Amino acid sequence: MKQLTVIKIGGNVIDNSEKLHQFLVDFTALPGDKILIHGGGKIATELGTSLGIEPKLVDGRRITDIETLRVVTMVYGGLINKNMVAQLQARGCNAIGLSGADGNVIKAVKRPVKEIDFGFVGDLDEHSVSVTTLDSLLKSNLIPVLCAITHDGDSQLLNTNADTIASAVAVAMSSVYETRLVYCFEKKGVLRDVEDETSLVAEIRSEDFVRLQTEGIVSGGMIPKLHNAFEAIRQGVKAVYIGKADELPQIDTQGFGTRLID
Repeated sequence: MKQLTVIKIGGNVIDNSEKLHQFLVDFTALPGDKILIHGGGKIATELGTSLGIEPKLVDGRRITDIETLRVVTMVYGGLINKNMVAQLQARGCNAIGLSGADGNVIKAVKRPVKEIDFGFVGDLDEHSVSVTTLDSLLKSNLIPVLCAITHDGDSQLLNTNADTIASAVAVAMSSVYETRLVYCFEKKGVLRDVEDETSLVAEIRSEDFVRLQTEGIVSGGMIPKLHNAFEAIRQGVKAVYIGKADELPQIDTQGFGTRLID
């Protein structure tokens, strides 16, 4: 079975042109089949604010009303996605930028209204990702670059969390590839002390997860990220890595960030 690397790039790397450029250079050099997934929340917030559209967040999660959906579609599917694709092409990496609607590659369901109405936010299930489409692109030597915009199959675009997309894609593709999932951001990985880059937790097993939460080492936005990561492993993904974008070249040699294994 061929190996596939699914990489999600996030954090302030996307906001920094030099860091993003270097990451894309390293991504191009990574051997084997690969898929890149990105968000771009900070840039979307800045553009929205400049247009008089203030961000609405609940527990760090964006409320996507119709005006916000227009902004994130422009930023994620347009500005960021095409900039990344253009830079990859300049490096000889034949990339193709996609939203979930393109090729029906990711079909989502609008999140039902419960205590909070998140608006035009899409949730995924085990049938959301088109393995056939992504596999055909990879076999055509095209590198898919997926943004965080999905669709519902009835002409409605939806905003979907990029971490969730990365996990869903990795799980779906593990049926035909030996798949690993890599979350790249500005930190070295899971740190015992968030201010100390030398306090890296090199490996976390599923039984360590609760203990690390109790100790406060894993907290905030890292909790759902690790929860999704272990779910992905249980559903067939070989391993999940969380680490610093500019250390990606080390993934096959010196070790990279925090490795999560079952």
